[in-house]
Amino acid sequence: MAIELVPLPLPATADASKFADFGREVKGINPGVLGPEEFKEIREALYKHDALLFRDVTLTPEQQYSLTKAFDPDSESYGHGNNKTEGTKKSILHPDLKTIPRVPQVQLIGNGTVYNHEGLAEAKLKHPSHTTFHKTRVSPEDEAKGVTRFYRWHIDAALYDLSPPRVTTLYGITVPKGPSQVCRYEDGTGDELPVPLGTTAFVSGRTMFDLLPPELKSLAVRSRVKYSPHPYVWMAPAHALSTGLGIESEGLELPLNELPPWEESKCKVFPIVWKNPVTGELHFQVHPCEGAKRDGALYPDGAHLNDLKEVRDILYKMQRPAIAPQLVYPHDWREKDLVLFHNRGVLHTVVGAFTPDQVRVFHQCNLAASDDPAGPSADDVKKWA
Repeated sequence: MAIELVPLPLPATADASKFADFGREVKGINPGVLGPEEFKEIREALYKHDALLFRDVTLTPEQQYSLTKAFDPDSESYGHGNNKTEGTKKSILHPDLKTIPRVPQVQLIGNGTVYNHEGLAEAKLKHPSHTTFHKTRVSPEDEAKGVTRFYRWHIDAALYDLSPPRVTTLYGITVPKGPSQVCRYEDGTGDELPVPLGTTAFVSGRTMFDLLPPELKSLAVRSRVKYSPHPYVWMAPAHALSTGLGIESEGLELPLNELPPWEESKCKVFPIVWKNPVTGELHFQVHPCEGAKRDGALYPDGAHLNDLKEVRDILYKMQRPAIAPQLVYPHDWREKDLVLFHNRGVLHTVVGAFTPDQVRVFHQCNLAASDDPAGPSADDVKKWA
């Protein structure tokens, strides 16, 4: 029997015409015990729709790892390398992740203190907050009224040595209830977005590319980005923009000689747009916060832009239209929700703020891929350049 796919419940703010193909809820199937033919349908649906939601799922860490690995059978380690994130104390990711001991590819994320959880006697979790990462912050008075921001738009990827995961799975175990919040962009546009408490927000990389004017589409299909070695350590002292879509160019990034040991051969260079393996569509996939190395690294037709601020400004101009309020899907989490998303086709971010006593428990899994993303084909370049 074919699986049943229904459109995701869009918020009133969404432009439904831009979500015609994005996101589906999957019904009538248990994602923890998929047979080969069922998985084939799920795989095709994920790459066509970029995000899949399963409700009321009971899923062990072993099952979550197995499901994630099925999209890339040759992958093995967590997307940032097993146990590497926690060992790198300078990384901006360090406070956010705890590893499930018996399944190190699955991470425990959330907020509050959790006891006796999957082999962890005690885990102190902290929901990432813009207040510690952005150059400016929402005032405490506004925050108390429910005003918040996007934390950090990103792709799940180490961006050094390891290849970006194909798929991320997020499983909501404990979801605190509370009033909705208002996410402000505070970039002079007046844009704001009502969001559920603790939402994960998604935007489509395909829409991001489609929105570009012809001259920027031409640039996108001809360009690559080179990432810094150990990018999450490199940019840890820096501050994010108020939209969470990039870094302020203040010269605060760590000097290369202060990074952990690194090799030039392990630095990653990726096309700006990545080709969907099922639909053939192009997705604009640049990590906004780590989107350029210390020497710039945008390469249009062999040129090398070596001014970091210039590169960041160009990328921001290309990416900002796609995070407009009407193009954001803020998922309203329920307990036992499982969301699979095409990590090479979307950007996402955590949003909002919790009090220390609001306990939130999620399991996250993504695996460093067995290959790098495919860029535009010669025909794509001919079409758009």
